[in-house]
Formats: sequence, C-alpha cells, structure tokens
Amino acid sequence: MSSERLIYLPLGGAGEIGMNAYVYGYGKPGKERLIVVDLGVAFPDMDGSPGVDLILPDIAWLKERKNQIEAVFITHAHEDHVGAVAHTYEMLKAPIYARKFTANIARRKMSEHGYPDEAVTTVQPWPEQIKAGPFTVGFLPISHSIPESSAMVIDCPEGRVIHSGDFKIDLTPGVGEAFDPALWADVCKDGVKALICDSTNVFSLNPGRSEATLGAEIEKLVSGASGMVVATTFASNVARVHTLAVAAEKAGRSVVLLGRAMKRMVEASLETGVMTKFPHTVSPEEARGIPRENLMLLVTGSQGERRAASAQLARGKYQGIEMKEGDLFLFSSKTIPGNEKGVIRIINQFSEMGVDVVDDSTGQYHVSGHANRPDLETLHDVVKPQILIPMHGEHRHLREHVKLADAKGIKGVLAVNGMMIDLSGNTPKVAEYVETGRTYLDGSVQIGAMDGVVRDRIRMALNGHVTVTVIMDEEDEPLGDPWVDTMGLPEMGRSRAPLTDVLEEDLSQWLGRSKASVLKDDGKLNDGLKRVVRQSAQDEIGKKPEVTIVVSRLS
Repeated sequence: MSSERLIYLPLGGAGEIGMNAYVYGYGKPGKERLIVVDLGVAFPDMDGSPGVDLILPDIAWLKERKNQIEAVFITHAHEDHVGAVAHTYEMLKAPIYARKFTANIARRKMSEHGYPDEAVTTVQPWPEQIKAGPFTVGFLPISHSIPESSAMVIDCPEGRVIHSGDFKIDLTPGVGEAFDPALWADVCKDGVKALICDSTNVFSLNPGRSEATLGAEIEKLVSGASGMVVATTFASNVARVHTLAVAAEKAGRSVVLLGRAMKRMVEASLETGVMTKFPHTVSPEEARGIPRENLMLLVTGSQGERRAASAQLARGKYQGIEMKEGDLFLFSSKTIPGNEKGVIRIINQFSEMGVDVVDDSTGQYHVSGHANRPDLETLHDVVKPQILIPMHGEHRHLREHVKLADAKGIKGVLAVNGMMIDLSGNTPKVAEYVETGRTYLDGSVQIGAMDGVVRDRIRMALNGHVTVTVIMDEEDEPLGDPWVDTMGLPEMGRSRAPLTDVLEEDLSQWLGRSKASVLKDDGKLNDGLKRVVRQSAQDEIGKKPEVTIVVSRLS
C-alpha cells in the first residue's frame, strides 16, 4: 500500500455560493504537493458585513504551506472564482494559470496591485497540459455564462480527477464554446476517479435552456418599445451583452455601455478574440444628442448594487443621462438570493418615475449559466466517475446532489469547507478538518472574521455609541464633571431630559461615590464608567450602547 495520498480540500465554495477556493494535494500526509483551483470573492451586505468591500476565503492553511504550492489554476473569469487572485498573491506567490480571456481579466486585477503580467500564464485548452509537481492539469472547455470556462482535468499517480467548474450543457451558447460531448467522452474513456461538480441548480427539474433561445424575444421587446430602453445583466455574460446590443442595432438604436465592468468585459472579449465584433457604441456624451427612442443603454447593477449604473439611474442622473416616463428597463438576469431588497428598491424607484420595468418572472429574457438537474445527470453519464463530490452550492444543494449521485450508483461524498477528503484507494474518507472562515477586505486592509472589527461595527449600528471623557487631577480626583458625546442615539429618553445630561449626571454621581482605590486604577475606572453608561442608557432608551472611555490624568 502506497504511503502517499490524494486529497481534496475546499476552503470556500462548498456549503455556499461564491468565494470559491479548492485545494488538491498528492504526497505523504502533511507533505503533499498542492495545487489550488480558483481564488474567488463573495460580496458583502449591510446586515452581516457593514462597510466591508469584499469577502475573501481564509487561506491561512495555504499560507502556512506556501512552499508546498505548485500552481493556481483559474477555471473562468467570474469574480467568485478569480476575484481574490491579486489579494492573495503576496501570501502565496504561486504561478497562476488561466485561459486567454480569464488571464486577461486576471492580469487587469494583478496590475491594479502592482504585480507584473508575467505572474499570470496563458494556457491553451485541452489537449495542452501543465506539469505542476506530481500533477498534470489541462483546461477542458465547457459552456457557462462567460467565455472560455473550463473544467480542470487533474491527473496524478492516484488517477484522474475532473473539477467541473461552473457549467451548463449548452450546444449553442452564442459567445464562447459549446459543450462537446464527444470530447468529454474521449477524456473520460479510461476512467475517472472523482468528479467534483457544480451543484447550483440541482433542484431545477427542467432541462436548461440555451442562450440562443433568448435573441428573438429580446429583439421583439426592444423593437416594440417607444422610449429609451435600458437593460442590465451580469457584465461577464458577454453572450447576453452581445444579444442585447444586436437587438438594439436591429431596432435602429445606438448602444451605450455604462459601468466599468460592462466596458471592461466587452474590451477583454474583443482583445482576446472570444468575440470578433460588437455593435457600434456611442459615449454618454454623444448619447445626449440622440433622440431617446433611438437609444439603448447596457448598464451594470443587475443585483441592485448601490454604486452600479442601474441604481444611480434609479436615483436620478448617471453621466448626464436620466430616465423618464415611458422608458423601459429590462432585467435580463436572475436575482441572486439575498439581493432581492436592492433589486426591488430599484424597481420601485423606476416605477415612481413612470418607467416600465420588465424582470425575469416570465423566463423570456434570461437563462441560467448553471446546469439544471437533468444536465447534471448528463454530465454524470458522460464522465462515469467512481466518486462524485458536489461543490459550488449551499449545504442543501450539496446534500441533494449526493442523493442524486447515490441513486445513479455513484459514490457521493458531502464535503463542506474545511473538510479534507482522502481520495486514495477505492473508499474516500475524511482525513482531517481544517479551520476555515472569511477574510474581509475593509478599505485597503484585510482583516480576519475573528478580529472583531465587523462585529463591533454591527454592534455600534445596532446600539449606538457613547464617548465619555474624564479629567483627573494630581490627587486622582475628578477635575470638573465628565462629559459625554453620543452617536446614533436619540437626543431624549424616558425622563424627557437630554440623554447626554442624564448620562453626565449619573456618571458624576458615581465618581463622587467611588473609592480612591477605584479612581487611581484606570482599569477599574473604565469598567465602572462603562457600566454606569450602559445601565443609564438602558433605563432611558432601552439600549446598551457601545462605550469608549477617555481618561486624562494631570501629572
């Protein structure tokens, strides 16, 4: 029996949708040579992560083993797969491999952080393979909602593993490669030990629809509109952006791209050749001189993001353009669970303007980029893996996918973030549990989930904040009364007196009663003053605020 093993370890993306980061290793336990598949981000919300810019996977386990990492492979250019490459590069310093379009996006991110283009290597699709320690890795094309998505074909002495990445079964995707069942069957003909597989749409029972089915409906909608038309979709869904632009062109409308991401994705598609041409576009400045009925804007912000173009149009003007009564706004996208509030807010703001809003409730103007249940089964039948490990899904998705695999006679393994699976031999097993979590990008600094910064911010948002300033003289006696500043608290409490006056009076009385041993000890003084503020505030306003004590001593 070999003393070496093959391991699979998700650090993000297994038990959640977003923030994908997966590790494969081969070698003696604890000394495995490692490869990483995807380094993505998740996006914050005001409820759980106020003020945070991005959420990254906690890669502490990888950082401790940076000398064991052979390479990072990126399956495609969605933010939840490529968004963390620049933020983690300094910690890992491993070579990054991606196909041409994805590499273009990755290099843009790296250059923003001052890293050289050479940090990202462009590779060709299968049958080209990259040697990375004991692994040989190839990019196997598969269709998705962004160009050049690829599954990873990972070979090592223990056998062949296929990491599906995000995918759908689409034979006519418009932009990007169609799913090629013959190519996939050939790659899998000699046997596949494990398929690590996208699980997003496992509960969707109907076969997925092709991107090509949308063109006619979108063209009909745009040509029938009387005012200006504005459409939003995921900027990375280049095929959809192209379909929308072509519909505008056929209706005699000039196309305007609004939002950095929208422009960046179209530029990257043309630069890398995944799209050979795109309808002529005009600038926002030029658009102001064109009649409204001859304009179509393609804008960012399909998920209600506050700073994106769609939200800014809903609040008024954006780059000199505003929407008016009789205009049409199209959501050519699905609202990701959790984003409903932001999207509904925009819809209502447009409604107040008299703008007609069309969403995806009819299914006419959007198709998913992920495989529905029948398409997952199609991939299972093509790959015929010995083991199936679901990924890219919430826990309920992973569990359902395991049930689906088991029903088909495939050994399903439910592995969530931090669960290291030993794939050696014929019986997969949990090798160990690794502590995982989140890292927050807060401004320009990365902070850990356990650092308390976000927790304190939430507590301040919920309970308000009080600052107490006390000056002590040379005899360790209060010099005058303490004074209080409040933030995020009502001015008046139950006693109908100003809250600051009540707090200052209670603090002053407490100081007058305190023993010399308390007044001399900064720790005891801090604890006592905080206790008084929180109790007084609870009595007055029913809340216990966060408290900062500032004690100045005259020497």
